[in-house]
Formats: sequence, C-alpha cells, structure tokens
Amino acid sequence: MDALLRARAAGQSGLVSRAQALSGGMTRKAVECRLTSGRWIAVHPGVYQTMPGRQDWETLAVAALLHAGRGSALCGSSAGYLWGLVRAAPDQIRVVVPATRRVRDVPGVVISRSRHALDRVDPVSWPHRTTVEHTVLDLSDRRRPDRAVAVAAKAIGLELTSTDRLRAALAGRPQQSDRALLLEIFAEVAEGCESPAERRFIRDVERAHGLPCGTSQSPFGKAGRRDREYDHGVVAEIDGRLGHGGWLDVQRDGRRDRAAAVAGRTTLRCYWSDLVPTACALALEVAQVLRAKGWDGRPRGCGRTCPVGLAAPSWNFGPP
Repeated sequence: MDALLRARAAGQSGLVSRAQALSGGMTRKAVECRLTSGRWIAVHPGVYQTMPGRQDWETLAVAALLHAGRGSALCGSSAGYLWGLVRAAPDQIRVVVPATRRVRDVPGVVISRSRHALDRVDPVSWPHRTTVEHTVLDLSDRRRPDRAVAVAAKAIGLELTSTDRLRAALAGRPQQSDRALLLEIFAEVAEGCESPAERRFIRDVERAHGLPCGTSQSPFGKAGRRDREYDHGVVAEIDGRLGHGGWLDVQRDGRRDRAAAVAGRTTLRCYWSDLVPTACALALEVAQVLRAKGWDGRPRGCGRTCPVGLAAPSWNFGPP
C-alpha cells in the first residue's frame, strides 16, 4: 500500500474498497494475496478490513457505506446514533442511496432508496449521514408524539439545530406524517419544552384544565433553570425518568427545591407516573396550590369525572 492508500484506510476505520485499492496502485494479484493470507479480511463483497480485529459499530457503519458506494449516507437510527440523538447503537446499519442506484443486500445492513438522498446528506460529517434536521424528521416519522418531542428537544439542546431549521426541513417533506403535530411540537420546544413529560404537563395539566400558562426553563442562579414557573410563586419541576434517579440527581433536586423555598416559591415535583395515564389528580393539586398562592382564575374539568371539575364549584372565584 502506498502512503495515500494507507492514509485513506486509516481515515476509514482500516477499511478500503476494491476500487480504492486498485486506483491506489495495487494490482489484483496483490489484493488477492492479502486476502488469502489473512492480512486483509472481506467484510462485504469488495470491502476489505486492512486491520483485522476492528469490529466496533463505526467500523461496521463505514463498511456499509463503502459497500453502498457513491452517494450513500447513514440514515434513521444509524444517523441518529452518530449525532448523539439515539443512545444505543442500533443492531442494523441503515443506509440511504439515490433512487437511481441498486445495491446488493448484505447481512446487517438495511438499504433504502430515495429521490432526495443527495439533498439530505450533511456535507461535512464523516461517516456520511443525513443532516440533523432530516435525521430528526426520520426518527419522528410515524412515531408517537413523545418520541418527536424527545428527539427534537435533544437536537436543540445539543445545539445541533434550531426550530427554524427543523421547520424548513419539514417544509421540503410533503409526505411526512403528522405535519401539524410536528409544527406544534417544534413551537413548544422553541418555548422551552425539553422532554415528553414537560409536553404532557403543558397539554394535560395546564391546557386541559384551564390553568395559567407557566414559563418553561425559567432561569435562576448562575446556571439553573426551572421546568415551569408561575407568576404566583409556584414552581413545577417535571421529572420524566421512568425509573428512580441516582443519588447525585436526588441531591441536585433537593438543592433546587431548597433554593426555591428560600426565594419564597413553592415547588411541586411531578413524575411520569403523575402524568400517565391521567393527569387530572395532578391538575387538581396544582390548581389548589395556585389558588392558595393567590390565583383567582377558573379551572375546569376535562371530563364528567375529572376531579378538577368536581371540586371547582366549591371554590370562591374572583370577579369574572
């Protein structure tokens, strides 16, 4: 291998394609010699590992791109993993290629074809992948709203994109499912909603029961933020973790609650189990605390058996 081909292999997780090896000055006999001797290993047809033993996920992803060839890019959960939007490495490598190309199927790789493949590839990232915006939309397509909130909020929280860029990408995808819902989600994320639990709180506690609209991610201290803060000295901290947090999380939450108490604010700490399957009991508690702190608004029940509606007639309201 000459220096340029060796450098190319190093930048491709030790991988080279047969075409790259031949164009780099190697003969067919030299390639076959390395394969038969075990110095190189065929990962896919025409894709060779020059550093046997490398089997991490990124190596498999680069091998899939070399197999798919010109114009290919990682997409879906594979692109999401590289962008940091998906926590665990996916079992299958997902690759998109231009619609005019045909690629042979290989184990562990899912190939999709798109007329928009070249337009949706990030121009600078390696391994090649779809842009952050199109990755977010791919991960949100035909999924539950909670998934869309989590992915969009994470992408913005990591400062990879903005809601304006997400809206612009959505405008170019007329076949995207749940377009109206995604626009609503992007607007909520732009206002500070950072998790599915916060979105459920806004929708199922505040809006559904006529409670005042709080401020998301209200700043306090040097770098602190409160999930939801009201004008009446009430703070709602919304923890969307399904399991219990670690000891460091508990300590952090305790310090935040004490800081709010010192500032004269009442903290309501809410959990996922308070929001699912129904948030009515939580809405009643929030309404009662807000009224005790001076709110004279008129909450409403979201249904015939909602405890907020059943309790409201016994409350004394201010002038309409």
